[in-house]
Amino acid sequence: MLKTVILFLLQASLIFPASGWEFRKSKSKSDEPKQAPKPERTIPEDLQILMDSYSNLKIQAEFDKEKNDWIIKFENYGHPHTFHWAEGSVLPEEELINREEYWHVVYKYSNELRDPKTFTDEEIARLKEYGTVKNRRKAPGTPMFFFDAVYSSYSRAKLEPHIITTKFLGKGTRVHERILEPLKNVEAKILKAEKTSPEVKVFIKELKSAAAYNWRQIDGTKRKSFHSLGIAIDLLPVAYHGGEVFWSWARDKNPDKWMMTSIKGRWMPPKEVIDAFESEGFIWGGYWAIWDNMHFEYHPELIAKMKTKENID
Repeated sequence: MLKTVILFLLQASLIFPASGWEFRKSKSKSDEPKQAPKPERTIPEDLQILMDSYSNLKIQAEFDKEKNDWIIKFENYGHPHTFHWAEGSVLPEEELINREEYWHVVYKYSNELRDPKTFTDEEIARLKEYGTVKNRRKAPGTPMFFFDAVYSSYSRAKLEPHIITTKFLGKGTRVHERILEPLKNVEAKILKAEKTSPEVKVFIKELKSAAAYNWRQIDGTKRKSFHSLGIAIDLLPVAYHGGEVFWSWARDKNPDKWMMTSIKGRWMPPKEVIDAFESEGFIWGGYWAIWDNMHFEYHPELIAKMKTKENID
């Protein structure tokens, strides 16, 4: 009997050798090591800042492997829009070939006044050259394509239905409907500061005008001014008290040394006014090397960029 059992087992091992081996080596799926998911491509920081700054547009960004670029899509005023990130220039496909002609849409905005005494000879020469009409016409500039889509400013006819009449600090003005709320918030903060700041009180009393919407090109260039979109506002006083307010006007008086106009030699709004504007997404032109001290411009993306750790550090 024992011999019969042994013989049966030997025969079974010859008939089922493979299946027995597979049984011993096989493992359930739960025992197998899980493969780590491939990391998703991270949206560039500046693109994320742009998307967050205009969150009401619900901007979608997808990476196109074939074009090796991020494609940005959103709908506004009933029209779909598609742009290429283009390393930050945000361009329609037909303009990619000209990308070197444009600055980045999101860039570092510094809210610190630079003393002209610290300018190097190279910086002075560059500013002097920039001030010439010929150079300004050929110099790179802000790509307006994204902003035209946001504010429907492809043409004057398309834009003007979105321009509204309002008042700012008692002065009549016309602005784009999209900036009415932040501008009203700025006004409320300035009026609050007036109660404790003699400088703000004088500023409001001496304010002559608050000029915003004006369909025109930037002086000396072929590019639209942000006044043309109704998102920039110039606050002009009744008197400058001997100070310079705009680099171009200073250049007309002193073509070679206008960029060396001292900080004290410039008229400027009180700091409380500048801070109120910045807190609502407006930048101040007085911080530019090409200074424009009466000028404020709605760019929440630049204020957000300024607040990132990279720029704070």
